Amino acid sequence: MRKTKIVCTIGPVSESVEKLEQLIQAGMNVARLNFSHGDFEEHGNRIKNIREAVKRTGKEVAILLDTKGPEIRTQTLEGGAAELVSGQELIISMTEVVGNKDKISVTYPGLVQDVEPGSQILLDDGLIGLEVKEVRENELVTTVLNDGLLKNKKGVNVPNVSVNLPGITEKDIADIKFGIEQGVDFIAASFVRRASDVLEIRELLDGHGGSEIHII
Repeated sequence: MRKTKIVCTIGPVSESVEKLEQLIQAGMNVARLNFSHGDFEEHGNRIKNIREAVKRTGKEVAILLDTKGPEIRTQTLEGGAAELVSGQELIISMTEVVGNKDKISVTYPGLVQDVEPGSQILLDDGLIGLEVKEVRENELVTTVLNDGLLKNKKGVNVPNVSVNLPGITEKDIADIKFGIEQGVDFIAASFVRRASDVLEIRELLDGHGGSEIHII
């Protein structure tokens, strides 16, 4: 019995029945659907094609729904990007603004309640670091720790800080219900921070006929 599985993300270039057959024959065990992108119609067609390819090959392939999950992102910038320089001051607003090299905004207004002076904030998968210098009512004053080009809508991470984002979003709930209807095998829960996040997903699954679906 193979314990290790090969998981392949299915998208526009790999969603045809013929391509899926090739992936299955090559050893794909799990077909991953990334619900950060696409709509129900697209994913529904992919699920239909996966099942047709499984039928043709006679092999077992699980279907995994990967949720978008709760996340913090920067908002839009003037010209699509801002050049940040180590040592400069950068204001982070909790109210949406079109940002620039001096001021940006984020999608999570509660950030001002979660951080304190000395907290670090990482932008764009950690490529740009910030240190919080001052917490104001509706904005943070930070110092940029390294040079970097910040583009639109990049991820924001706050290491060693417990942020009060919801465990699952309204989008996640709708996506998981769709997954239950489609009979997916796994839910990959993104950005889990605490046990209650998993319990919330399990309760949603159990309450809507998805008790057989596994959470990873």
